[in-house]
Amino acid sequence: MDVRQSIHSEHARTLDTAGLRKQFLVESVFEENALKLTYSHIDRIIVGGALPVTRPVEISASLGKAIGVNYLLERRELGAINIGGAGWIEVDGKRHDVGNEEALYIGQGTQSVTFGSVDVVRPARFYLNCAPAHTAYPTRRITLAEASPETLGDPKTSNRRTIYKFIVPEVLQTCQLSMGMTKLEEGNLWNTMPCHTHERRMEVYFYFNLADDAAVFHMMGEPHETRHILVHNEQAVISPSWSIHSGVGTRAYTFIWGMVGENLVFKDMDHVAVADLR
Repeated sequence: MDVRQSIHSEHARTLDTAGLRKQFLVESVFEENALKLTYSHIDRIIVGGALPVTRPVEISASLGKAIGVNYLLERRELGAINIGGAGWIEVDGKRHDVGNEEALYIGQGTQSVTFGSVDVVRPARFYLNCAPAHTAYPTRRITLAEASPETLGDPKTSNRRTIYKFIVPEVLQTCQLSMGMTKLEEGNLWNTMPCHTHERRMEVYFYFNLADDAAVFHMMGEPHETRHILVHNEQAVISPSWSIHSGVGTRAYTFIWGMVGENLVFKDMDHVAVADLR
């Protein structure tokens, strides 16, 4: 696992482009036939991906030892959203089919997790968020139809989008992990604008469905001290609670958001007016 330290807001102000990317950008989420993980000390979230192509990919017991437990989910919960072809996840010997744009929540205490693909030509691509947990809740698949949808924005402000909330209290119970997927309508470029912070939670944005010649300018930093990170397809940005998290693309895209922190209240946000940004 790649390990990232917590970064103070005053320290972040001093970083140049390379420094910001080193601390906050996860440039490589997927590797063929492998599990790639990044551990952030910001609320101790783990971000990563599993890409089983010609063989299944397993969460090994050694990952647990790396964080001082017997197995990774001994004291953690995990959310997986498949952005690729049809796949499956075997959880303590029970197989769950997980198709494109479907999610699986895996509860605390799970000892064995294996990811697989149905078709080697179009393999599954499982994007993962993993958070500390204190209670075991049931493992459950969530389809796109079962996710809680909310459409926001307006084409006039180039931010018309639908938020699909997969792992949230109105869909299923978790300890602290929340995850969902936001799809921008064609011709819309902005996400989460007007922007916000939430002092009680950190968040990670994972951008995908971006063409090779497209990019997203991800906005971060304190509202009065903004910065940006240029993000390409299948890259993620770690956002501390003091930072805004918003972006504008060169064309429409999709992103997955994951939150970890003090509460599970989706609308617990500290909104920032555009006129107040600096």
